[in-house]
Amino acid sequence: MDLLTEKFRKLGTDSAPGQEVRQNSAEDAPALKGDNLDGPTVDFSHGDVDAFTPIPGSFDVFAEGVKRGAAQAYTEYRGSLEIRQDLAGKLADFTKAPVAGDEDLIITSGTQGALFLAAASTIARGTKVAIVQPDYFANRKLVEFFEGELVPVPMDYLGTESGSGIDLNVLEAAFKNGTEVFIFSNPNNPAGVVYSAQEIASIAQLAARYSVTVIVDQLYSRLLYDGQQYTHLRAMDMGDADIITIIGPSKTESMSGYRVGVAFGSPKIISRMEKLQAIVALRAAGYNQAVLKTWFAEPEGWMLDRTRKHQAIRDDMLEVLRGAEGLQARTPQAGSYLFPQLPKLTLSGLEFVRALRLQAGVIVTPGTEFSPHSESSIRFNFSQDHGNAVRAAERTVAMIERYRA
Repeated sequence: MDLLTEKFRKLGTDSAPGQEVRQNSAEDAPALKGDNLDGPTVDFSHGDVDAFTPIPGSFDVFAEGVKRGAAQAYTEYRGSLEIRQDLAGKLADFTKAPVAGDEDLIITSGTQGALFLAAASTIARGTKVAIVQPDYFANRKLVEFFEGELVPVPMDYLGTESGSGIDLNVLEAAFKNGTEVFIFSNPNNPAGVVYSAQEIASIAQLAARYSVTVIVDQLYSRLLYDGQQYTHLRAMDMGDADIITIIGPSKTESMSGYRVGVAFGSPKIISRMEKLQAIVALRAAGYNQAVLKTWFAEPEGWMLDRTRKHQAIRDDMLEVLRGAEGLQARTPQAGSYLFPQLPKLTLSGLEFVRALRLQAGVIVTPGTEFSPHSESSIRFNFSQDHGNAVRAAERTVAMIERYRA
């Protein structure tokens, strides 16, 4: 197998979130019957923007951008300076650290685009890159695509009630042995756990001591439950270490259709990201950038209501899923993901995911997308219609009982 073929094989997207159309068109689903499996199909591979609509007024701001014409359509490659300056102040207040809109920030084609640009700007052939297991599926794929060397760091999220459970000893050993880049998500995707203040302080100290570049995905850092405290890595003393923070309104604020994200931090890396964006996509869609004016400017009480509704779905789904004997599930501290570990079944993890989709109309993402060690786990994005989500959880439990070993 030639190098290019192998590189793209590793990028396989058949089981990645959002591939349900390809999956469903490839097979004929059998009739749903028995074990209370009837019900509407629920796609937990991504959030439902019909159940949770975008920020009020976002379309109006988009339309105003269209009316501005070329001035909005053809922004700088790193995005409209006016919008970047506005975002810089909001993000500085949010993260408790200064942001310079002219040098420190770039608007990208979604946070996925930001992650690609950041990885491409820091990883070359042979670069040692530490990633957490489990963590966002694209982290591993991007390291492999850019021919970096993966250095896995385990996270025992089920073995602790506070923090993430990251093994900081393994992380330090990785840094000592030449790791140059560390990529992780906080809150963690898929487990929904939040790194404790002590864990973040330790990561900052280690990165500073060994001059490691850190890319932190904070996509769900606004959707916090039960008074959960959150510590921003960039607010810590990082010494000479470079840090890039990635965030955007795609998930919590349901604005994924606009495909805009933001990365900010090291001016050196942001400059590289702009140069790459200039040849990959020129810029984030100019008209779409305008909707960022509504971000962090939602109507009073809007975020509180959104958080309350998500927490209610989380709690009701967990109550149902924990009715399956042997299923392990930690209560997410943030975000919209559940990542239960299933009891022993007569099917493999991938086989169960397929059976769940075809027999019960429940679409989930297999755990192996997030770690090779999570074969018995599945991920739900519970940003869905509340009633449909709970009924789909009930069908999942029925399927567990059907295939229990």
